[in-house]
Amino acid sequence: MTDGSTQASGQMPGTAGTPPRCLPMTESGPADSIGAPVVLLHGFGGDASGFAALQEPLSAVRRTLAFDLPGHGRALDWPQRGGAGVAARAVRDSLDALALDRVHLVGHSMGGAAAALIALKAPERIASLTLLAPGGFGREINAMLLRRYAAARDRAMLEPVLEQFFGLEFDLPPLVVAQAAEARARPGVTQALTEIVETLLDSRTQQTLPVGSLAALEAPVKVVWGTQDNVLPTRQAHKLPGTIATHVFDRVGHMPHLEIPEAVTRLIREQLAHG
Repeated sequence: MTDGSTQASGQMPGTAGTPPRCLPMTESGPADSIGAPVVLLHGFGGDASGFAALQEPLSAVRRTLAFDLPGHGRALDWPQRGGAGVAARAVRDSLDALALDRVHLVGHSMGGAAAALIALKAPERIASLTLLAPGGFGREINAMLLRRYAAARDRAMLEPVLEQFFGLEFDLPPLVVAQAAEARARPGVTQALTEIVETLLDSRTQQTLPVGSLAALEAPVKVVWGTQDNVLPTRQAHKLPGTIATHVFDRVGHMPHLEIPEAVTRLIREQLAHG
């Protein structure tokens, strides 16, 4: 049993040395729990800490690992920067380094697209797939907002941009703004995000995933969206194949894991039961 969370910069807790090509991670929950662990992949401009509200309750029943994706957080200096494809390869390498053969994957936005790519590449490793406002489900994307977010360098620039990521009735926590501003103060962060955002965009649109192939996966797939998503329109969740369970929440924006963490946790726990 682990007590609380362990933060590691590419290092397995309790072991000497660094596994090859392992992303930095925050690990929590019982290391000897029965069942595949939960792996959490954040969205563009985020990091592992954004999943704290999910990791705490999930860790009561299952080992959980939240990675910092290339060019983000503790992986700012990862050898290769890029969007969902780069993140997917880095996560697969990390799962290999940690000897994790099968996992429950949860991904938000860009991390959702990365999780989907991992599932398509190695379906036998996926116990379940939970995608929170994922990228790649349609061509439309708020490219202007993402570029402004990538270029924001201080709190004055960040706060009005961050507000656009949440539902209209959600009170943006000051801590979220403070943490984002603190992260942007690090040398090289805005440069990295400015580079990465262009790999996500095709001018003013985004590349799409083969949704039909996702629907054909044997593992259960859930998609979670908010009706007030100002980054990726909710209609991308409409009329998905019937084998994909779609959960659309009213008055929720692009950050369901922060806006409605209890509901999202419940949906993930349903996936654990299936797995």
